[in-house]
Amino acid sequence: MHTLELLLGKIGDVVWGPPMLVLLFGTHFFLTFRLKGIQRYIGKGIRLSFRRTKEGEGDISHFGALATALAATVGTGNIAGVATAVAAGGPGAVLWMWLTGVFGIATKYAEAVLSVKYRVVMPDGTIAGGPMYVLERGLHSRPLGMLFAACTAIAAFGIGNTVQSNSIANLVLDTVHINPWITGVVLTALTALVILGGIRSIARTCEKLVPLMALFYIAGCTVLLVLFASEIIPSLRCIVNSAFTGQAALGGFAGAGVRAALRYGIARGLFSNESGMGSAPIVAAAAQTKSPVRQALVSATGTFWDTVVICALTGLVIVASGEWTGGTTGVALTKAAFSHLPHVGPFILTVGLFLFVFSTILGWSYYGERAAEYLFGQRIITSYRFLWVGAVMAGAIVKVPVVWSFADIANALMALPNLLSLLLLSGVIAGETRKYFSGGERGDGAVP
Repeated sequence: MHTLELLLGKIGDVVWGPPMLVLLFGTHFFLTFRLKGIQRYIGKGIRLSFRRTKEGEGDISHFGALATALAATVGTGNIAGVATAVAAGGPGAVLWMWLTGVFGIATKYAEAVLSVKYRVVMPDGTIAGGPMYVLERGLHSRPLGMLFAACTAIAAFGIGNTVQSNSIANLVLDTVHINPWITGVVLTALTALVILGGIRSIARTCEKLVPLMALFYIAGCTVLLVLFASEIIPSLRCIVNSAFTGQAALGGFAGAGVRAALRYGIARGLFSNESGMGSAPIVAAAAQTKSPVRQALVSATGTFWDTVVICALTGLVIVASGEWTGGTTGVALTKAAFSHLPHVGPFILTVGLFLFVFSTILGWSYYGERAAEYLFGQRIITSYRFLWVGAVMAGAIVKVPVVWSFADIANALMALPNLLSLLLLSGVIAGETRKYFSGGERGDGAVP
């Protein structure tokens, strides 16, 4: 196992080396400027996201698609991922995560535009879409579509399944001393109850679960920041300074270099908000919409809530608590920060992470299922669902370094073909955007 950990670590260092960081962040920058700062319409996207009326072909509402995407993205990356980034890259990693989210809004928007535009109707009448269909129908490359689908179907078991169940099983063990096997059984049973009903069952559950869990966790972070009020300004200064110098200002940690802050900040940022990975547009394609841009505006808000708000709050709590200097990492580090609110803090973290984990497992089950369906047809769906349920149990007892390393590598392999499609089809994205905001679709896009 130790040898496997070392091997995966070396592979992760290669795939997340400077070329990947430049490609990912460069795509965020390029699309931001190509789309003339699409981030300024985030308020419009938030308003659209709460409309539940059917506006075109699709399986679920705007809000159902967003809730499912948020369910998949708001997970351990917001808790354990932020802590891991701070422990490995210093406080500066928080700034790079945040910037990845701000500029990644444009990439999340672009992914959804293409996935809705190139989506297809399946033989059973359901809607299917995502980067695999964009690569096949937009770039006319079935092999690239198959590559993305294969990476997604496999990667889903890392980022969307085993990483999630592993984190909550360890936290429950440390907090209330419940054996990981018991946590795994409970989580596995709940997962089976929902995903066997398909996307409509998943969306209904996520519509109820996501707002509750987000508000619950944000409230907990807010209370902690009130307790750490005197440390907020110094912590913000530390985060900004160490992002560019690699030297921590609070002492106790020699500071990883700027490259480490960049590497872990951007990698964990992608793990958290998935902008550029190509996962969220798979469910965006199922939305009941007649306009690629309308759903894309809604999808873009997912990155805003996930990284610009939730990850930023987690990072600030960890740095302000001072616990990041103690040598702990992952969920243990976040737990140490939340323990400054006696009894209540660990409870908030445990319940919040359980909800995050459960919702992510649900959302990612749909991503992996659609990818497998693209490769093997609809006959694979039932088998994939049962395999998914089994992996939830297995993940609860897998050693965490292996799981995290595998997830990092899988993320990069998914992102590469997706980023290629975004860059080569950026003209299509810009054209759809201009048409919408010039009122080309019954004037729906006209900005007030």
